[in-house]
Amino acid sequence: MKELLASSVLAAGIWALAAPAGAAECGEVSIAEMNWASAGIAAHVDKFILENGYGCTVTLVAGDTMPTFASMNEKAEPDVAPELWINSVRTSLNEAVKDGRLIEGAKILSEGGVEGWWIPKFIADAHPEIRTVQDALKRPDLFPSPEHPPKGAVHNCPAGWNCRISTANLYKALEAEKAGFELIDTVSAAGLDGSIANAFEKKTGWLGYYWAPTAILGKYEMALLSFGVDHDRSEWDSCSAVPDCPNPKVNSYPVSDVYTVVTKSFAEKAGVAMDYVKTRSWDNATVNKVLAWMDQNQGTNEHAARYFLENFQGTWTQWVSPEVAEKVKGAL
Repeated sequence: MKELLASSVLAAGIWALAAPAGAAECGEVSIAEMNWASAGIAAHVDKFILENGYGCTVTLVAGDTMPTFASMNEKAEPDVAPELWINSVRTSLNEAVKDGRLIEGAKILSEGGVEGWWIPKFIADAHPEIRTVQDALKRPDLFPSPEHPPKGAVHNCPAGWNCRISTANLYKALEAEKAGFELIDTVSAAGLDGSIANAFEKKTGWLGYYWAPTAILGKYEMALLSFGVDHDRSEWDSCSAVPDCPNPKVNSYPVSDVYTVVTKSFAEKAGVAMDYVKTRSWDNATVNKVLAWMDQNQGTNEHAARYFLENFQGTWTQWVSPEVAEKVKGAL
């Protein structure tokens, strides 16, 4: 399969070089615009580059990790998931890649996605004895529940996010309720962000799940706590990430592999555009800067993508040929 794909891409590249300018087109392409900012921006970056650099006609469709993967795996649509956090679908993805239905592109977050339980840095600085989650759970007074002080609070994810499951299991494994904490399920991503912003405004403690790269962690300095154990993948797959696991153990979050994933049909029709999909990668610091700009300027995913393309040309021009780079620059 790999050899056939390589030959297809090579042949498409040779045809594109021989064809008149603008003649090479990859046709209709659908891209998942996931419902979190970094992935949404990536979708718009891909749309702009694929349309203006490679002659694709791109449609963005709403997406989320589990439903998007299921649709790509079962129906071969959409064509591209720019930022797929694959830990939650690793086994199924491996099978789909082995069977040739799906293809992994670039590791879009070069450092991976970082997940865990965090506290404000000003709390960590004031209390250097707090370095682990277990340390934090000894001090419910430092992380008060918004509604039920003097209980402490562990802030969880919105419904539909895989982290809601793992956080609930870890809360149970750590016996956080016995330690005087309650688990607070947030309604939305905005609600989770708002709880952090509110804690910083009031200079009070906050404990809960978050991830990087994000605008919030660029705006508010947070400290990532250790769970005191190494990541146990078998425990994670069999229990930590399983809803209502009866006997969860304390575990650490994995560093999440975050890849671009495409369908077989996209790889076959995209030609040299597959070179871009297999190359495009950025680090967390870059993403944090773009996300911070987006937040400060109340920009959309499309605005942030254009900001990135205009201000980080040293980054994205490394993903494409000089000819494609000039086409994209000309369209800005």
